[in-house]
Amino acid sequence: MSEWKQRCESEWNLQGAPMPGSLDWKSVFDARPLGRNLLKNPSPHGLSKDTPPPDPDLPEFPTHGPPRFQPDGDFSDWTTSLEVLPYDMSGIPEGAVVCELPQCSWFTMEQVVDLKAEGLWDELLDEFQPEILIQDWYEESQLHASIYQLQVKLLGADKSTVISEHSVNPSEDLSNYSHNWKEVSHVFSGYGPGVRYVHFQHRLKSQFMMEFYTTLFTGSSVMVRPTKTSS
Repeated sequence: MSEWKQRCESEWNLQGAPMPGSLDWKSVFDARPLGRNLLKNPSPHGLSKDTPPPDPDLPEFPTHGPPRFQPDGDFSDWTTSLEVLPYDMSGIPEGAVVCELPQCSWFTMEQVVDLKAEGLWDELLDEFQPEILIQDWYEESQLHASIYQLQVKLLGADKSTVISEHSVNPSEDLSNYSHNWKEVSHVFSGYGPGVRYVHFQHRLKSQFMMEFYTTLFTGSSVMVRPTKTSS
């Protein structure tokens, strides 16, 4: 066994995992594909889950600026899109005079992780099927009962075949005020052979009514753990 192959086996405790001799094990070791976050730019707002989310900036007087729907942040490495939602007129009595209504929007961010480009190999993914851990943290913004959605798909080599997927669409309790980070996590295991990509997508709600308010997130993560899927 080559020195670099031994170092990989020892580093990640891969005893029993398929480790073909044809691989460039130094490149695998340098890539360190196991036990690290494979998403790029996981915290575009520059925030940490270990620090409470900042309080919203409430000006002394409304600015009445033009409608705004996209949050600030460095979203490099993310593919982003925006969906402005229609005004919610439910609950307004007929004939009532309405001066202002909040308008909500979804801001969608997604990344596709190429597992082989990150240093993983076919035999490990197909036979060993290491656990794939998904984590995310979003702010209790209190803007709406639905402020966060997550969808993660494990894709085949064609980037379109869905081998496994997991979705989260929590409903917020607005009856009691709370302003913390909320964790979302999931572990993919026993997903079967053929996984080559992970498609990570989440949506966060913003609201505009005289001022712009958004739902922040931090610590998005896709991590492959050197843990064999139990048979």
